[in-house]
Amino acid sequence: MVFLQVKKANKRFGELAAVKDLSFEVEKGEIFGIAGPNGAGKTTLFNLICGMLPGTGEIVFDGRNINGLRPHQICYRGIARTFQIPLLFSTMTVFENVKVGAHFGGRGGHNEKENINETINLVGLQGKENIIAENLSVFNKKLVMLAAALATRPKLLLLDEPAGGLSPGEVKQSVELIQKINTELGITIIVIEHLMKVLMELSQRLMILHYGEKICMGPPKEVTADKRVIEVYLGAG
Repeated sequence: MVFLQVKKANKRFGELAAVKDLSFEVEKGEIFGIAGPNGAGKTTLFNLICGMLPGTGEIVFDGRNINGLRPHQICYRGIARTFQIPLLFSTMTVFENVKVGAHFGGRGGHNEKENINETINLVGLQGKENIIAENLSVFNKKLVMLAAALATRPKLLLLDEPAGGLSPGEVKQSVELIQKINTELGITIIVIEHLMKVLMELSQRLMILHYGEKICMGPPKEVTADKRVIEVYLGAG
């Protein structure tokens, strides 16, 4: 079942085409990976989906057109995201940061506190509820940001470089957590990542972007064997 459709999406910054005539579909329940060189348009694409940037084309989520909706309206429809660099309320506690997500999503109702505690436990932050966010490690900051996104009760979760800046052990924990969120909560996930090993392990399908355009999409093993992908991305390093 198609859950998200992006049809001929375009976004320009002056003469630069950050996203160019991009079309793809994401199936309900899958983990869909996105990779590409720096400047390929990956984060711009997330910003278009979340309503943080205007663009042209059509974006259909769960059967409804979300073009022109503001970020909070899209969040309320069931899309949440994280960022490359953790964005938190640095002077607030872990619990308070996750509470913002729960309140922003507007779905907690009388069970908001229960939702917050369940989410904190899910990501492994139990016992850290009262720590001020700025005093956390990078890994735990990323977990708080993820927990705040999950507290909105999303149907679709967009993860922007969740493994960036982490140690190998933390990367492994992140991969296991993302898989758990997908399988146990049934949340569809789109993940941008530079670590191809992570995308190979997580993704059912993988899309490679280059200069805002899709150059290849399919099962990860097929994509990483594609001659053009090797030339413009995998062979770059």
